[in-house]
Amino acid sequence: MTLPTRPTEPPSSVSATIVFSSLALLAFVVLAGGSVRLAGGLVVVATIAALVRPVLIGWPRLVAALILIIMFIPIRRYTLPASLPFQLEPYRVFVVLLVLGWLASLLVDSRITFRRTGFEGPLLMIVGAAFASIVANPGRVAHVSTFVNKSLMFFLSFVLVLFLVASVIRRLEDVDYLAKTLVICGTVVAISAVVEARTGFNVFNHLSRVFPFLHGGAISGPEFIRMGTGRLRVFGSAEHPIALSAALVVIVPLAIYLARCHAQRRWIACALALSIGAVSTVSRTGIVMFAVIGVVFLWLRPRETRRLWPALVPALIVIHFAVPGTLGSIKNSFMPPGGLVAEQESQAGKSGSGRLADLGPGIREWKRQPLVGQGFGTRVVESSATTSSNNILDDQWLGTLLETGILGFFGWLWFFARAVRRFGAEAKRDAGARGWLLVSITASVAAYGVGMLTYDAFSFIQVTFLLFILVGLGSALVAERSAPVTLLARARRRREPGALPAGNAPGA
Repeated sequence: MTLPTRPTEPPSSVSATIVFSSLALLAFVVLAGGSVRLAGGLVVVATIAALVRPVLIGWPRLVAALILIIMFIPIRRYTLPASLPFQLEPYRVFVVLLVLGWLASLLVDSRITFRRTGFEGPLLMIVGAAFASIVANPGRVAHVSTFVNKSLMFFLSFVLVLFLVASVIRRLEDVDYLAKTLVICGTVVAISAVVEARTGFNVFNHLSRVFPFLHGGAISGPEFIRMGTGRLRVFGSAEHPIALSAALVVIVPLAIYLARCHAQRRWIACALALSIGAVSTVSRTGIVMFAVIGVVFLWLRPRETRRLWPALVPALIVIHFAVPGTLGSIKNSFMPPGGLVAEQESQAGKSGSGRLADLGPGIREWKRQPLVGQGFGTRVVESSATTSSNNILDDQWLGTLLETGILGFFGWLWFFARAVRRFGAEAKRDAGARGWLLVSITASVAAYGVGMLTYDAFSFIQVTFLLFILVGLGSALVAERSAPVTLLARARRRREPGALPAGNAPGA
């Protein structure tokens, strides 16, 4: 079952949106004192593309371009030339242009309408808790206002991207196209991670050699983090090995969907490459997220999932030879000397404390301001930013509880529970390609939510953008009721030229 096929939006509307957004960028750069030559070149390229080949400019491709930027240009590692009080990063510019274009299309294009996602309630509760926490802690917020404003802008951009994707993506074919984009991009990043694990060379540190307009390239913090075994952990295009692992893991279910519904071995190879890349980070978070994905698939597609268990043995063998020693390192990380619980309870109240060690002090700290917390975005760990000592909490749920109190905590719990229940229930009702795609999105969202227990997820923009894009795609799938034509049926007709058209097929 698929979404109904609708004609795409008029090329003129999308083209005008691109030109309008590029002109807005030019005006912004001029006012900010940035590189006018670069911005002018972008305007020329956008105008030529809009006039010569407008059919190539559509919302699915624009969202795909956002995915490319997020996946391939490391966030907080590269900036664009501009004299601004904040870093002008490529993804920020593109998100602004994309949102401006979407808002313009809502005004001039009758085929683009604002679509409710079903997440308005949880998001309203989260936003309300964030602002209430800021109002309730004026002194603390004033001390780190720059970081608070930055956190608010990040969250606002996530929400806007969610509603944008849900509003402009209308067909299963488009969601399928974006799923392929995510899987291909993730596979490239995963292969680069394996190369980095074997050689220490990170290709994403050298993008400025190919694209001179990108400034920077160095990783914030140590370039490599050594485990007890001395093996190098990899960053790839992410901000941290754990974030890289999480980003690759949430893409794996989409590769499984493509392999299942397109019956092409290339997608099986992509799923394996993504898994190897995630494991090469030597991250326990990634392994936990893999387990969650397995549970969700067993819940929604039990028979098909049980048939896949034998494939784990050859997959582990491939992982062993692709990144030697990694499986042993992961085993040792789950079974350290003295036990995992003892390790996680160590160094309470100190830098580098275990996750369980932070739990008790964190709860006691939360009880001082239980309703709205200490202030959204105020737990800054940089020593130069605040006089108070804030340890890094490798538990986003605990961090959310401390910053926005019980209101924000339950807002996020509501968000993830609604996503899993809403997408999962629809996946159970639809046994076709659309249902499998919803299974994959459900698994990815659930894995992110559980993974938040083991690292400060919202501090890493790349994987969080992936979460909101996936929720937007799931909302688009659920919002439209299915029509009697499937991707599998169309693929079968291409293989069988004599097959009846969809409209004449039995039961159509």
